[in-house]
Amino acid sequence: MTIDQTSPDAKRQKKEMKIGTHSGTFHADEALAVFMLKLLPKYKDSVVVRSRTPEILEACDIIVDVQGQYDGVKHFDHHQRDFSETFSPSFKTKLSSAGLIYKHFGKEIISSQLDIKHEDSNLAILYDKIYSAMIEAIDGNDNGQSAYPDDIEPAYSTSAITLPGMVAALNPAWNENSDDAYLDVQFGKASKLMGGVFVDLVKYYGRAWLPARDLVKGAIETRNQYDPDGRIVVFDQFVSWKGHLFDLEEELNITGQIYYIVYSDGKGWRVQAVPVDPHSFKSRKPLPEPWRGVRDQALSDLTGIDGGIFVHASGFIGGNQSREGALLMAQKALTF
Repeated sequence: MTIDQTSPDAKRQKKEMKIGTHSGTFHADEALAVFMLKLLPKYKDSVVVRSRTPEILEACDIIVDVQGQYDGVKHFDHHQRDFSETFSPSFKTKLSSAGLIYKHFGKEIISSQLDIKHEDSNLAILYDKIYSAMIEAIDGNDNGQSAYPDDIEPAYSTSAITLPGMVAALNPAWNENSDDAYLDVQFGKASKLMGGVFVDLVKYYGRAWLPARDLVKGAIETRNQYDPDGRIVVFDQFVSWKGHLFDLEEELNITGQIYYIVYSDGKGWRVQAVPVDPHSFKSRKPLPEPWRGVRDQALSDLTGIDGGIFVHASGFIGGNQSREGALLMAQKALTF
């Protein structure tokens, strides 16, 4: 069946482009693949043809998730017995139709959504990050590759609140109408669901995540003014730093060298111990044990630094009324 979303004017002005995919029950990967294609100028006004008839599908300009072929030009299926394509050598997850379309057209899509030039080095950074942040999980889900070891039993079910689960719920129930016309309508809803999340994610990473990365990198590059060994990083504005710090340490070949982050939370200044990894509660170098759990004037008296507010009982964070005070706390903590 065909979902015709092309305006009459567009049909008259140029050849009608067709995106082919399979009919029947649909999944998150091809729902997203179709949406991503329609973000491209070439396929913007395309009709979506959902069928299992080879001749009908082969008449389309591009085909996803069906026909048992992958050539990177017209055919983008991943169900072949010998298929083993991944996003890059850095990834082990086998691609689904979403991953295949993203691998070949992702940079063009990001460029158009964010108005980034193709030669901009940030495009490659975003291309990899968006894949690992969203597309890889869709690939893994569709190919039956769990994010966790098989011997770990989930404590509860999350299927209904995942994107693939939400898409699955748009398919007709066993006792509902399931003719092609209704399935096509529901597929359109699924594609918009997946695409809306994808576009919002692209905009977040381009407009918030990437500028934050630039700020974190700049602060890392100037850190030696606060400590000769570069163990303290200072942010003069609040920024989400933790996810970037570990990536940039690896990129700059300084992994594990930064101990404390000084920043403002809008009310005061904080000195935070860097965790051993992004998901750990253990710090590389917690704030000194004698300071932990001490507050206000007692903290100032103990440290000899005016403006003390608190040090957490675990030593992972402390506070001071001023930038200078928080920086002095970090510098003094290095001596313990």
